Amino acid sequence: MSFEVEIGYSSHRGPRPQNEDFAGAVHAPRGEESRGLIAAIADGVSSGGHGLEAAQTTVIGLLGDYFATPDTWEPTVAMDRLIAAQNAWLADHNRRRGKDSAMTTLTALALHGQGYTLAHVGDTRAWRVRHDEGAATPLTVDHALDHPDLRSRLTRAVGLDDHVRVDYTQGELRVGDCFVLSTDGVHGVLKPARVGELALAGSAQQASDAMVEAAIAAGSRDNATALVIRVLGLDARQLHDELGDARRLVPPAALKVGDLLDGYQVTALVADTGVHRLYQARDLQSRALVAIKTLHPARASDPEERAMLAHEAWLGLRVSARGEPGFVRVHPRAGQASALYTVFDWHGGRTIEQMQAQLRKDGARQPVAQVVAAAIQICKALGRLHRHGVVHRDIKPGNLHLGDDGQWRILDLGVALSGREGAAQRELHAGTPSYMNPEQWEGGLPDAGSDLFALGVVLYQWLGGRLPYGEIEPYQSARYRRDPVALSRIRPDVPMWLDHLVRKAVARDPRQRFETAEEMLLALERGAARPIGAPGATPLARRDPATLWKIALALSLLFNALLVFWLLFLPR
Repeated sequence: MSFEVEIGYSSHRGPRPQNEDFAGAVHAPRGEESRGLIAAIADGVSSGGHGLEAAQTTVIGLLGDYFATPDTWEPTVAMDRLIAAQNAWLADHNRRRGKDSAMTTLTALALHGQGYTLAHVGDTRAWRVRHDEGAATPLTVDHALDHPDLRSRLTRAVGLDDHVRVDYTQGELRVGDCFVLSTDGVHGVLKPARVGELALAGSAQQASDAMVEAAIAAGSRDNATALVIRVLGLDARQLHDELGDARRLVPPAALKVGDLLDGYQVTALVADTGVHRLYQARDLQSRALVAIKTLHPARASDPEERAMLAHEAWLGLRVSARGEPGFVRVHPRAGQASALYTVFDWHGGRTIEQMQAQLRKDGARQPVAQVVAAAIQICKALGRLHRHGVVHRDIKPGNLHLGDDGQWRILDLGVALSGREGAAQRELHAGTPSYMNPEQWEGGLPDAGSDLFALGVVLYQWLGGRLPYGEIEPYQSARYRRDPVALSRIRPDVPMWLDHLVRKAVARDPRQRFETAEEMLLALERGAARPIGAPGATPLARRDPATLWKIALALSLLFNALLVFWLLFLPR
């Protein structure tokens, strides 16, 4: 069943001279339908007639920018940042206006996957109505003084203070759920039972109209606005759905060629790492080849490994949802899945690791032009990944794949960081040692720059046939004592501009490296037309701080030895 809602909206100024309420709802853009919908309602408050302006800009800003945030952001993170930015802007304007200040209440509802997220400030309200519950259930608590004569005095509002505290609530969605967002002109005169009765009457538009009309007839003294949203169908899975499957389902036992798994027939065992197993299989319905990734039976009961597999499946769905090149498409798991596994598109081709093995066997080298073309595609994919707020953490030759269709793809998001991963995955010192940037060995956290450093190591190794800092083991204490040798000295056909670019990417000092994938991509595309300068040599004090102490100690010992010799043997 696809995501589907019915929306109704009605607003009336009531006895007031101006309607300062504002509300709206926006669906996710085309190609991102899995992100659902966001709706918001605001009730402007002002002393100079600017309440409508505050309500409009707050709602329009939130609805307009919500789907521009990375889809890997948790909804509360996206809402919090957007509301905080609007609050700062409004508070600054209020300081300039003086007495003619404007504020607004705000209640926003995001529907995503099989759940919802509410953000709330002020005395607008959100209600949930279900057929089996009767009266409307309030989902928010008013931020107003609890006194009959001071009900209109808000304790929280957007624009009231430099910093706004937002209440967040999350819950599960069901088909048939009805949500009502209302201003105090409606819920101030209608009881929850009446709100629930009207919300389920007729269509969503008829329900919102009836609610506002009932409020006006009941003597509402304020603007009256109601936004009614009915859930008719649910869609794309979210992370908590994947994690639920990870707890509920069991990884399949070891599969053999010919075995069946939920409509897939195994055709080959591709890899067995001791943690995961990767199979090639055929979808019996579409006849297309797919890849199936699951846990090794020895790790089947490990809850952390299960959670990491679920996170990888969710992340793969997010980054491949728009059909952008550079990633392997993940198939959404069917609701009737009998085991825990993830299904990917199958792509024939080779990884850089396989290419390098063949080149060593043949005694050949990869043409420079092909390396540059590959680096451009991989840089574009890394940029897309980073814009999603994701750090891969394990860029290496084995995870960069050239398909038979000529498309480069980044594989294996198993240890990637999205901000939504579990604590165990976040604290895991993941990655392949020889491709990790020096800061991680010194206690630094992985970031987008870590992926760019690793890509630079891959390019250096691919062009030069060796690693820039040699093979690095986790137990080594002396890892980066020497700067990488210029590629043009190892391989004369590497142009100077490319030599400088790669050595910049793997510089010991992070300040000399590329800051973003887009910066590195621009340098690759410009090539010799706009070459970058050669990175400077890393000072000895930074490469090996202990060496200076050793030199000082040696000089001190030498001086003392000469002094002793002079005192004992030379005539006075």
